[in-house]
Amino acid sequence: MGDTTDSNAMAAARNDPGAGASAAAESPIATRAAEDFALDTAPRDLRGAIDDSIARLKGGQLGSLPAILAILVLVTIFGAVSPDSFLSKVNFANFLEQSSAVIVIAMAVTFVLLLGEIDLAAGFTAGVSAAVLATRLEDWSLIPALGAAALTALALGSFTGFMVAKVGIPSFVVTLANFLLFQGILLQLVRQGGSVRIDNQIIKDLVGASMSPTVSWIFVAIALALYALALLRKQRVSHGAIPMSLVAIKWGAAAVGAVIVTVILNQNRAFPNAPAPIEGIPYVVPLVLILLLVLTFVLTRTRYGRHLYAVGGNAEAARRAGINVTRIRLSAFTATGLIAGIGGLFLASRVNSVDPNTGANDTLLLAVGAAVIGGTSLFGGQGRMLNAVLGGFVLALIPNGLTLVGKQEIPGFGEVDFGSSGIKFMCAGFALLLASSVDALSRKRSN
Repeated sequence: MGDTTDSNAMAAARNDPGAGASAAAESPIATRAAEDFALDTAPRDLRGAIDDSIARLKGGQLGSLPAILAILVLVTIFGAVSPDSFLSKVNFANFLEQSSAVIVIAMAVTFVLLLGEIDLAAGFTAGVSAAVLATRLEDWSLIPALGAAALTALALGSFTGFMVAKVGIPSFVVTLANFLLFQGILLQLVRQGGSVRIDNQIIKDLVGASMSPTVSWIFVAIALALYALALLRKQRVSHGAIPMSLVAIKWGAAAVGAVIVTVILNQNRAFPNAPAPIEGIPYVVPLVLILLLVLTFVLTRTRYGRHLYAVGGNAEAARRAGINVTRIRLSAFTATGLIAGIGGLFLASRVNSVDPNTGANDTLLLAVGAAVIGGTSLFGGQGRMLNAVLGGFVLALIPNGLTLVGKQEIPGFGEVDFGSSGIKFMCAGFALLLASSVDALSRKRSN
């Protein structure tokens, strides 16, 4: 009966466009579509918004919830075991500085993860870029040296993308080969196992220095104002689907958290005999936040970002819709290379030098793990830049907290050194395996 009505509507549309539009509007299919659309745009109160979030969680759309819970659990455990050292303002600032490079490289890897691809050489891309910067600073000024490092990162990322998108080699194979290739380039740049010292004060201050307390408060005020404007804009375009009470709760929670963090970091955290106080928010915090905002805008507010998600969700459907899948894949690896180069800049700034281990060891594994633990799917088409930040905090908390816990007497096991590399690797591996399992199981449930 419904099919007959819809057929009559279509026939009427051929004879009389006005009548056809009226009949189509009254058809059951059009009515059901209008009702479904109304459900998405109908005004909601706070209770309705909470019910929608619960329904999404039950449907397997966990988002960043596992990472947030992991952060709370880790902070609680380490804070209870080693409160004097783990919860100190010195460790808090060090934690933010230590996690910055992994977070940025995790942001880089997110671009290819959204396509369901992988880049195993992103860590060494960061290392090679940092080495180019360090070696060029020996003879060049800062701006040309930064330009050379950026071009190097772009070239490495573009090479990877060309081999994957144009030649058609699986990304796992290409990036595994590049892992060795880029490591060899890094060794050549740092003169076969030596190190290149960085004396440029601007580069050294990126991770090691902090804003003054006054500038820190100004930064927080501007950030909270921009966040309020973003929330209000999102609420306005939702046509009431996002209640103002929820906007107030989100902004209030962000404001309370920002004020607490600023109060802690604005206290002097230098040692008693230090020649000068160390206080204020580290410069790396606003730098990472700016990068987060820019990349989030690219993914959520541009056509390129929508195409990236479309290709990651279903490459064949995206191709049939007119999206240049090859170009999207090539550009994603290029973007990964460039952003990984920025991560290399942070790696070099933290230790004021570049050596064969810059970007090596567990850097890449932690970066990929950070994105996945934060909620970015390994299967493509799902994830946000914020996931990389949250996941980076989780994986940075594990070695940070275990190091401060140190040796502990465990009944039945004797004395265990939780600060050893073996324990750290096992805990990080378990966290990544758990996050991957949650991702796979939630995807099955949502399907």
